[in-house]
Amino acid sequence: MEMLLISVAACTAADVASIMEKKRQDVREYLVEVTGTRAEEHPRKFTAFHVHHIVRGHNVSEQALAHAIELSDAKYCSVAATVRPTATITTSYEIHEVDDATGAIAAG
Repeated sequence: MEMLLISVAACTAADVASIMEKKRQDVREYLVEVTGTRAEEHPRKFTAFHVHHIVRGHNVSEQALAHAIELSDAKYCSVAATVRPTATITTSYEIHEVDDATGAIAAG
């Protein structure tokens, strides 16, 4: 069952990374964490997914990231579209500013 979690994460990550590149966002590192809730009764299918996007970059637009995630979730990710009839999908994100010169995460 973990492969389904990985598939949701990989699908949305590919979409979001591509969209952010097209939006010319300076993303240095991009991580996706996904969790799922399963039904208690067999066949113990997933009833909910939560996808958390973590972006590290320089001057990354929060609006651009939110829009990229929304596009992936609503339009492009075929895995999300496949599981959505029987499971809810929620998303969240965080952006960490990276120092342009050193690549280190900026203080604050």
